[in-house]
Amino acid sequence: MDEICKQIRRMTVECIGSIGSGHIGGSMSIAELMKVLYFDKMNVDPYNPKMEGRDRLVVSKGHAGPVVYATLALKGFFPKEWLYTLNKFGTNLPSHCDMNKTPGVDMTAGSLGQGFSCAVGIAIGSKIKKDGATIYTIIGDGESQEGQIWEAAMLAASKKVDNLIGFTDYNGMQLDGNVEDINSLGNLKSKWKAFGWYTQEIDGHDCDAISAAIDRAKAKKGQPSMIILKTVKGKGISFVEASGYKSHSMTMNKENVEAALAELQ
Repeated sequence: MDEICKQIRRMTVECIGSIGSGHIGGSMSIAELMKVLYFDKMNVDPYNPKMEGRDRLVVSKGHAGPVVYATLALKGFFPKEWLYTLNKFGTNLPSHCDMNKTPGVDMTAGSLGQGFSCAVGIAIGSKIKKDGATIYTIIGDGESQEGQIWEAAMLAASKKVDNLIGFTDYNGMQLDGNVEDINSLGNLKSKWKAFGWYTQEIDGHDCDAISAAIDRAKAKKGQPSMIILKTVKGKGISFVEASGYKSHSMTMNKENVEAALAELQ
């Protein structure tokens, strides 16, 4: 495992462990993506979080806030000590990301589906301003059952928003079961293609594959892009992976944190 990915995972575990429970499964599954975006691809400046023309990330699956916070802290947007205040009174790191509280967060995450619509709007605004930014957004596979996702998808294709790159965290599980059992997405790659998006499907834990897919997406003109990441919920921590969909939110007491950190050495 890439050392930066390990560090993101370790800091995420410590962040969630500071309050004793949280959304560990869906945070672990996108650690590689967060590493590639913030340490390889995105034009951002931790010392100037509101920099004009910066690339932006909208994490529509807002329950993955802990891995966002870990990445931003590692990048230098705010002190690492903040991670131990997750969801506590007066914190700058609420359970779901809030652009008014956390440096580096570009859009508040609320009900599932809404962040994706915001990302489409931000991308349209960026094209109008001609600021050269690339807008990235992450959605979940359970979230992809929301009708709002597909309304926004139609608009983005209609407006040829080619500065928008989306990622689907396709770990096959959602809050209370397997996606296939609750509301199957069918052939997700074909769906996105049918909606007019340039679509790729890759291993979501392969940093090189993620990087190459982003390069291909940025080279594609006239279409928004969707990169479907085949991932493992709870990736990197054996007992979290083994818990399946129950890792959507689970207890991370002192013993669990110590066991997780030991695996991530």
